[in-house]
Amino acid sequence: MKNTYQIYLISDSTGETLDRIFTAIKAQFKNIVYKIHTYSFTRTENQILRILSNAEKNSNSIILYSIVDSSLAKYLAKTSDEKKIPCFGVLGDLILSFSKLLNQKASHQPSGQYVLNDEYYKRIEAIQFTMNHDDGNLVKELSKSDIILLGVSRTSKTPTAIYLANKGFKTSNIPLINENSIPKNLKENPKIACVIGLNTEAERLVDIRKNRMNSLKETENKSYTDLETIKKEVDDAKKTFIKYKWPSIDVTRKSVEETAASIIKIYEIYKQNG
Repeated sequence: MKNTYQIYLISDSTGETLDRIFTAIKAQFKNIVYKIHTYSFTRTENQILRILSNAEKNSNSIILYSIVDSSLAKYLAKTSDEKKIPCFGVLGDLILSFSKLLNQKASHQPSGQYVLNDEYYKRIEAIQFTMNHDDGNLVKELSKSDIILLGVSRTSKTPTAIYLANKGFKTSNIPLINENSIPKNLKENPKIACVIGLNTEAERLVDIRKNRMNSLKETENKSYTDLETIKKEVDDAKKTFIKYKWPSIDVTRKSVEETAASIIKIYEIYKQNG
């Protein structure tokens, strides 16, 4: 355990920002063994002292912090330095730089990104909408969607839709079995919303579906995992997207986050073109 790095994530809010930043950092290093220690809602010097006391007991401790209260952040940095613990702030310099650039004083309000404003309620509404319009439900309300996702089974439609909802996009998703499975109102008005097809390589889809069937202990539906059948499904889906002039994304080697980023770009172009 001597070479295990003890990563202390100290935040005055939920810690979500820090978690994402460390995820991005660790992706750059192949050989890193670590243990995460997360401390959220850290807002007093006493809390910091207790955390540093624990960190001192471990070798290879590293601190990443996101604290917007400048005096508390300075206290953490100073005390860590005294204890010879590497300590890195992830927001301080950025906030200071933006403050100078915008010629505004920062509010230094913890959890400022979670203020219950119009944007917050819009996001909650989008999440509720997306959950209600999952897997082909409430297709008569497709026109209320910002984004509509179509794709054959197991192309990550639902997780992608939920991710988009958390970004504030009302997202419907529809399973594409064949062209007849497309709702009538969508066929009649292919531009009813920003419609995007999701597709993937047939060979990869076989593996995903087999894993799904195994988890459900299902053995009878052979066609669901048959390579030739899936190849035809994928080819038919591609032809359908071309026929209705819907942009499509190959999700084979994409994470949900990467797929969502591509979808948002397509949506922005869709909005610009009216």
